Amino acid sequence: MTLLLLASLAACDRQSPPAGQAAANGEAPAPITSGEATGSSASGKGEFSYTLDRSKAGTPAPDLTFQTLDGNDTTLPDFAGKPLLVNLWATWCAPCVAEMPTLDAVAAAYGPKGLSVVAVSQDSQGGKIVQPFFAKQGFRHLKSWIDPENQLGFHYATGMLPTTILYDAQGKEVARVIGAMDWNGKEAHALIAEAMQS
Repeated sequence: MTLLLLASLAACDRQSPPAGQAAANGEAPAPITSGEATGSSASGKGEFSYTLDRSKAGTPAPDLTFQTLDGNDTTLPDFAGKPLLVNLWATWCAPCVAEMPTLDAVAAAYGPKGLSVVAVSQDSQGGKIVQPFFAKQGFRHLKSWIDPENQLGFHYATGMLPTTILYDAQGKEVARVIGAMDWNGKEAHALIAEAMQS
């Protein structure tokens, strides 16, 4: 119970964005039904805390529209045939920002092996706020998309940012990570390997 409380405190409550940001999900957070794993991983940049949910394993990726930073529409099925890591994040979410350099490292290490890493901003101001953030951070391998209607946020309905969903090459969900994970850690590498082997 204590770990679950810590996991929820370490992630950003999607109902409480800063002034000027609309909530990504107006409903109460969905409970974690699997209860499979909670954890924290230490890194040189602090503590990450997350909950691993496998209750939706095998579910196909939704066919919802989101956009590139320049406004072109795309969907998760556009990435079909490759394993996929989808990360929902926001610039105002401190755990999201702390996690992003580790996602950039995953994109560098696993992108050449076929993993697509898709970071989808849930910021209500879209590219206007995300482009300068990415330019300042200097990510070399991670790319961002925007979700102006928060369709993905509503679909996954975890109530927390960051939320990361791993899909296998057939577009079936492997697991979702609710909260911030050190994607350079062994737990993360095991999840990625599972998605890539499916």
